[in-house]
Amino acid sequence: MEGEIDHRSTRRDFVHSELRRKDLNPDPFHQFSDWLAAAIAAQNFDATAMALATSDAEGHPDVRIVLLKHFDESGLCWYTDQRSPMGQQLAANPQAAVVFYWPENDRQVRVDGAVEKLSDVEADAYFQQRPEGSRFAAAASEQSQPIASRAALEQRVAALRARYPAGDVPRNPAWGGYRLQPEHFEFWQGRRSRLHDRFRYSRPADTGGAWVIQRLMP
Repeated sequence: MEGEIDHRSTRRDFVHSELRRKDLNPDPFHQFSDWLAAAIAAQNFDATAMALATSDAEGHPDVRIVLLKHFDESGLCWYTDQRSPMGQQLAANPQAAVVFYWPENDRQVRVDGAVEKLSDVEADAYFQQRPEGSRFAAAASEQSQPIASRAALEQRVAALRARYPAGDVPRNPAWGGYRLQPEHFEFWQGRRSRLHDRFRYSRPADTGGAWVIQRLMP
């Protein structure tokens, strides 16, 4: 590449909606559920995709896209190989942040908090409901580890299929789930001229667990 690639003039305005304090559900999990449903209704291609940020014990950051698989008022859950860099980082520093971006609605949701592992029972239940091909892929892959070629990867899958011709490949104990336990939510609604609406939910220690909502400047 030669010279600077300039995107300083690349922009669009945000025109879809507005967000007012009176529109917000007092429970951020219900607010999140409503916005996720709206993103799906707007035909977002991957509405459950979230950028997940972690860091290691020295504070070096890392981020990747993962898929939200289920959530309730205890937290947001996803699944992965826990031997991966993400798993190693969460073992050393069990804190994370995620962001959802839904351009069809000009919306973002940011969530941060502590992370815990899901139980083997929960991991088994989700693993067994995955498509067969996805189960074999997870069992064959040591996520993020180097491999010589695509052919070598496919050979690992073929060897497992030969070993488990009925499709009943077991879950590797290293493959499991995580739950992000939210400490903060932020709901961001894009507005014209970058005068966005932003609201943060938090639970200060002196509120007895009640969520407090604050409007933030854009």
